[in-house]
Amino acid sequence: MVDRLYYLDSYLQSFSARVTDIRELSRVDGQAVWQVALDRSAFYPTSGGQPHDVGILRATSRSGAVLEVPVISVDEDEHGEVWHQTLKPLLAGTEVTGEIEWPRRLDHIQQHSGQHLLSAVFARELQAQTVSFHLGEASSTIDLAVDAVAHHSLERVERIANELIAEDRTVIARVVEREEAEAMLAAGTLRKLPEREGTIRLIEIVDCDLNACGGTHVRSTGQIGGLLIRGIERVRHGVRVEFVCGLRAVAAARQDFTMLSKSAALLSASRSDVSLNIERLLAETKAKAKEQQRLREDLATYHASRLAVEEMIVDHLRIVRRIFADRDAEYVKLLASRLVASVPQTVAMLVSTQKEPAMVVLGRSGDLDFHAGNVMKNALASIGLRGGGSADLAQGQVSHAQLKELLDSLVAAVRESCSARA
Repeated sequence: MVDRLYYLDSYLQSFSARVTDIRELSRVDGQAVWQVALDRSAFYPTSGGQPHDVGILRATSRSGAVLEVPVISVDEDEHGEVWHQTLKPLLAGTEVTGEIEWPRRLDHIQQHSGQHLLSAVFARELQAQTVSFHLGEASSTIDLAVDAVAHHSLERVERIANELIAEDRTVIARVVEREEAEAMLAAGTLRKLPEREGTIRLIEIVDCDLNACGGTHVRSTGQIGGLLIRGIERVRHGVRVEFVCGLRAVAAARQDFTMLSKSAALLSASRSDVSLNIERLLAETKAKAKEQQRLREDLATYHASRLAVEEMIVDHLRIVRRIFADRDAEYVKLLASRLVASVPQTVAMLVSTQKEPAMVVLGRSGDLDFHAGNVMKNALASIGLRGGGSADLAQGQVSHAQLKELLDSLVAAVRESCSARA
């Protein structure tokens, strides 16, 4: 099995090794993807919620030419072998030097160590146990086995975590036999224990946390560089806490500051007054929306009265058939309901062609004895479409090309229905 160098030194950036095995993983459009095994490696494979490292493997030929092979992914199989995914093959027995992409490793070190610290503080202060951890590209999360976390409790946990970071407590990695680890778990000094045989690697934050973990970590809490809780949300099994550490926290704070400054400039306000100005704008927008709706209803009432006098009652029936290219579907529906409520013996067939397909609304006054929903449903079904509604008001959508056919069908159906009941 590979000698995992990151177990002893998470800050190791380069190393020498020998290729022990190689296999082709896949081939896409003629491009082969290879998996390379080494006798020793500082590359961390994806596991435990922490993503893999990336970097370079370099091999030197007898002529002195250097072959650089990028490592694009690292995985561990079910037998514990670590495979380095590359786009170039390396023969078994080849001597190589490996180099970790350090900014990515440092980021993962800070986030993972920050997770240990944050989980320990949640457990100690709120008796909230961490059930899962995920290290993402932009932020990290832990899931807590609790129903809720109050905002003031989040602030307290964040403050305590950052105080522990400022104390620069030593972080120790060591290996113990499983029997010893089980005794620690039973005594309550060890937070959790994985289901695996053999020796157990422990990560200890002095006088704060002891946890079994195979990931990469800082040497002392000060190297976490700060911790910022970004938010919480309810999930199926508890509460999910989003956080960032170290340089990510700096980047997040910078991004937030930039957005806040831009918002302040747009509002012509100071940064401290942004929230007050947004609340004011929201209140004004809500008030204007109410006023707009009132005016819209007044307009529909006036418009309905005008339409009513434009059409005469013929054979005990007034049919108002209108197409509006400049009115939306909601207004047409409101207009139809106001029209049939204001005058008797009236059928409204109003259309909005503002969009494709058109919206057709069929309404009837209460003194007419036919079901508008059924009439609309049958007329649409005759041209392969669907729609319907209540006895008083129905609607459906139809293409502009089929609009005249549908309206003619509705007029015929309404006249037939009304004459049959006359």
